[in-house]
Amino acid sequence: MLLAEPRGFCAGVEMAIKALAWMVRAFDERVYCYHEIVHNKLVVERFEAMGVVFVNDISEVPRGAPVMLSAHGSPPEVVEAAHEVAGYTVDAVCPLVTKVHHEVRTRAAKDYQIVYVGHAGHEETEGTIAVAPDSVHRVEHPEDIDDIGDLGDKVAILAQTTLSHRDWEGVLAAAAERWPELWSPGRSDLCFATTNRQGALLNLVDECDAIVIIGSTNSSNTRALVKLAEEAGCERIVWINRATDLPDDLTGTVGVTAGASAPEEVVEAVLAALSPTNGVTTVSHIDEDEYFPPPRSMRDLLSALRGFAGLGYGAPQPTSHLNDRAIDASNALETLTPTERN
Repeated sequence: MLLAEPRGFCAGVEMAIKALAWMVRAFDERVYCYHEIVHNKLVVERFEAMGVVFVNDISEVPRGAPVMLSAHGSPPEVVEAAHEVAGYTVDAVCPLVTKVHHEVRTRAAKDYQIVYVGHAGHEETEGTIAVAPDSVHRVEHPEDIDDIGDLGDKVAILAQTTLSHRDWEGVLAAAAERWPELWSPGRSDLCFATTNRQGALLNLVDECDAIVIIGSTNSSNTRALVKLAEEAGCERIVWINRATDLPDDLTGTVGVTAGASAPEEVVEAVLAALSPTNGVTTVSHIDEDEYFPPPRSMRDLLSALRGFAGLGYGAPQPTSHLNDRAIDASNALETLTPTERN
């Protein structure tokens, strides 16, 4: 068995999951989350067991309830509505998505028309388009470029962060051919973690008779891994959400990887279930040590909790769970139990 490295949780997912876990601990009442915190069914189920309520509209949130906004980024009107309704709001948007929102806002203010490469209906896409809806034109494939009307001479191109490089490069080339003065960001919008996981997959795919890819079907970066494995000519691709989904007829050399929102505990369960005869060999692509701190409102909340605990006001006592870098998101999930919720 060949195990891809890096795999699983990226820095943005780590930040968002830990922030929601801390909110669960901090508030006695139910915590509401706008959209799934990350695109992973098991993670969402774990938080639902703790009493977290995931909603698709802020109007579903009772006035005064604590609210978290998901890692995928929210439309500006949703952020505003959350602050008006919620008793406390934490926006767990990935900083890389925030960068794209800033680029959209800046280009639109300079009268650019923006070609945005993203998947229809994806929360990140919808949230980004909402930043400047009159200036953004969504495409998904190179041939979509020809369907866009006249945009004038000031045209920019931006992307959903979880696209594969192949998806992005094809559209970029078509756009650059149509608009020779096309503006694109100096630093790619594509998520470094998504790119790293794709590179790790390519490092081992040629040596494998089958590839097991762990992640939920609504995860864009996991879907990109599946597509990449297909394009690389992998003989057999097994896309699963949990170890119990594994088929019982895998043979030969099997590669294992996981999308950026898949918990490491599932990887460990897959390895145990497959129990390879010759053990597991880790195939390392790159060292990944990126870190995103909690949102400012989350840091303020943690500081307040530590302060109140020190004054003896009955707030949760400081624990290792409040030390941001001392515990990873997988452990934060594992240590949350339904008994901690009313």
